[in-house]
Amino acid sequence: MEDLRVYPTRGCQEVIDRASSVKAGSAELLYAYIDVEPVSFNRGFYTVDVRYFYRITADALVGAARPVEITGLAVFDKRVILFGSEGGAKVFSSNVREQGPDGQSFPVRNVPTAVVETVDPIILDVKLMDVCHCRPSDCGCEIPPAVCSCFSDELCTGGDVHRLFVTLGQFSIIRLERDTQLLIPAYDYCMPEKECGCNGCDCREDPCEIFRKVQFPVGEFFPPNHTQPQPRSYQEARSCGC
Repeated sequence: MEDLRVYPTRGCQEVIDRASSVKAGSAELLYAYIDVEPVSFNRGFYTVDVRYFYRITADALVGAARPVEITGLAVFDKRVILFGSEGGAKVFSSNVREQGPDGQSFPVRNVPTAVVETVDPIILDVKLMDVCHCRPSDCGCEIPPAVCSCFSDELCTGGDVHRLFVTLGQFSIIRLERDTQLLIPAYDYCMPEKECGCNGCDCREDPCEIFRKVQFPVGEFFPPNHTQPQPRSYQEARSCGC
């Protein structure tokens, strides 16, 4: 994900406008909004649109003073097309809603469920650019309130002198899931058939007898013995009982 614009908080934007350079910090994935829609020209396939929201942390160098930590939001949109099979059945549920109609009154579209597994990304590059040098098509996007609440101050989307861009590397798995029925062999409940023969008496084993059965830990007291010939191959190791 190359050259993603970072929308810093209002206070951090003032620091960025006075900064001469920036140093990469860390990136954290906050949310991932997912939408699944069937592909009209190819039955059984679905488009999965994922919008990632990242919290970016960096250090801004302002003059000769100590670096100032800045935070902001980066957004990335990804679309994939996956096969999720077809299904024409209407799905109903008996879940009860408080102060509302039951869930079974509303049929659910029989589309697969998209699941995104990902880890926090790695910052590969970060750079500071003047507004006049930024891409003309670069513009702000609609930020959900839940994402804005993750920052202590209001996010700045305009009126800036410098803009921060970041390049991220991320590993993720996107898949489609669908409910199905499988035939699995099942067995009856497993009930205990034997009873304890103690009958309330003291049937504990002697601790000293238990300790005598434990082998002496030679390796904990002495260095390993490498004088014995080592097997030269896997077949030789199996033949000698190693």
